[in-house]
Amino acid sequence: MPKMRRKSDLPTKICAACGLPFAWRKKWERDWDNVRYCSDRCRGKGKTRGEAPGGKAAPV
Repeated sequence: MPKMRRKSDLPTKICAACGLPFAWRKKWERDWDNVRYCSDRCRGKGKTRGEAPGGKAAPV
């Protein structure tokens, strides 16, 4: 039986849309190098102009 890994031992990235860190998931195993977003919601939103990380509008 394989050894268990702690979530803190997994690689992490910063989401391109919200700016929050997210950890590696089994479903991203083959495509981890191309993963940019933490969720479908962030992928749909993408990185839009005029928004600061965290989804808040940038001050004008």
